[in-house]
Amino acid sequence: MIFSLFRNSRCETAAEKLYRRVAAAARDPALYLRLGVPDTAEGRFECLALHLVLVLRRLRELPQPAPDLAQELVDAFFRHLDAALRELGVGDMAVPKRIKKLAQGFYDRAAAYDAALDEGELDALAESFGRTFIGSAEAARALARYAQASDEALGRDSLDAFLGQGPSFVVAGRFAEEGAR
Repeated sequence: MIFSLFRNSRCETAAEKLYRRVAAAARDPALYLRLGVPDTAEGRFECLALHLVLVLRRLRELPQPAPDLAQELVDAFFRHLDAALRELGVGDMAVPKRIKKLAQGFYDRAAAYDAALDEGELDALAESFGRTFIGSAEAARALARYAQASDEALGRDSLDAFLGQGPSFVVAGRFAEEGAR
């Protein structure tokens, strides 16, 4: 029993560290300036959700303690959303309702992104981005290419790599250049 307490504590610390890395990747200026993600609270949520889904996809494929880490990562994501809403001045009574709505949106997106990435359906992924947060078809397609390439790169990461140097997201800016061709 006492060992599980240490394991959970270590896993939570690793999850917080991994969450910070996912959040940093989602803040890459190229995603907003070159790939067309709107630089709004909604656009940032969408970008963070995308990056989190990509990491969770890889963690599902790895052995223990990756599933525990994945759950702690999701918990960290929602803890940070809760804190952000409170910092924005959302009242205590409204936060749970907003978190519930954000959670539903996150899980809906995760299912759509998973299905499109599993099938290699770049058009379906771009369409999903277009429906939820990107207005331009070209920008949605560029972001879909970025997501697909990142998913492939993350698929080569080990758990040690995730915990050491962090997830291997690809360079976002190069996909804007491909979209311009």
